[in-house]
Amino acid sequence: MTDDVSKKGTRYGVLFDVDGTLVDSNYQHTMAWWQAFRRFDHDVPMVAINRAIGMGGRKLIEHLLGTDRDQEQDAELEATHGAVFASYWPGLRAFKGSAELLHRCADEGLIVVLASSASKQDLNVLRGIIDADRSITAATCSDDAENTKPSPDILEAALASGGFSAENAVCVGDSVWDVFAASELAVPTIGVASGGTSEAELREAGAVEVYKDIQTLLNAFDDGVLHNLATGSSSPPNS
Repeated sequence: MTDDVSKKGTRYGVLFDVDGTLVDSNYQHTMAWWQAFRRFDHDVPMVAINRAIGMGGRKLIEHLLGTDRDQEQDAELEATHGAVFASYWPGLRAFKGSAELLHRCADEGLIVVLASSASKQDLNVLRGIIDADRSITAATCSDDAENTKPSPDILEAALASGGFSAENAVCVGDSVWDVFAASELAVPTIGVASGGTSEAELREAGAVEVYKDIQTLLNAFDDGVLHNLATGSSSPPNS
């Protein structure tokens, strides 16, 4: 970060989604939710589940089953999803470039905060898979907010944990739910298409930049929003 920016004491940071953004786990989540729904006799197509990945558990259930569902099942559905997803932990892998991008952000003076709708247990496992803790200042999960994505609560908690404000932040995520949540706080989102959401959908939702994956974003670091944020050369775009 430039000396002028540092002297002002301004803190700039990046809010990173995790599943589908830093870790290749969206399709495992889809399978886990599908099995959970089937256990309770809900026939939900996998494509519908996959498009809802990125929402928090209760939001996803309501989105897919509707408000007239038996809401007493919600906790059991979440627990079943969690148990099935845990069976996939050994096979999960970080996307190429994930740790390197977090290190690059931190080395450039940006505060790195993970802002995930995952459970605390899942997030701890995912952090180990990413293996970049030296560059992560804080991490928030579903336990840290009353409402999960696409509500902005988790991002608000992440901003508070990182000690920087929305006007000095950028979000990186793979789903329209990340973009919608960030937009509520006027935080620009960089989209990555690695989670299964297309570039066109991410741009239509409001993403200011879209890349194929994290490695492509890392390769383009010097030419995009993250570089501008780190150098203080311009404010992050809001549209």
